[in-house]
Amino acid sequence: MKLAWLLWLASVAPHDVAERTCLAATIYLEARSETERGQAAVAEVAMRRRESGKWGDDVCSVVSAPGQFAVSTTNKNYMLRNPQAWEKAWRVADHTMKMWDLPTAQRTFVVPDADHFVAEEKASPSWSKGKAQAVATIGAHSFYRVN
Repeated sequence: MKLAWLLWLASVAPHDVAERTCLAATIYLEARSETERGQAAVAEVAMRRRESGKWGDDVCSVVSAPGQFAVSTTNKNYMLRNPQAWEKAWRVADHTMKMWDLPTAQRTFVVPDADHFVAEEKASPSWSKGKAQAVATIGAHSFYRVN
């Protein structure tokens, strides 16, 4: 399926379905080859950003913020061609959203306090140096607390 179609679907779907669709698209684009733990960590960063309100007040706004996640930087004609990876991303998104519905004290975090991540082999953003505090490395991604 085409990324543009998926994002259009999210724009017309009921709020919960839209949120899960945007989160699953982010997981797929950012971490489809990672373990479920690595995918959950990516999802956690998006949810933490939503909770902070700095990048938007819903998941779709957060992951679509310019230059923040692959949803905003990937060509909209990109084809999601791996149905198994999509199904896995969809499950991880569902689990993450259900966990985020719990009171904070009952949530189990993979990367506590991380609000940024980067695939170190592909990028070296300026925020990852200096005041950024490394939280974890899972697979190809390093997770940081920046804000």
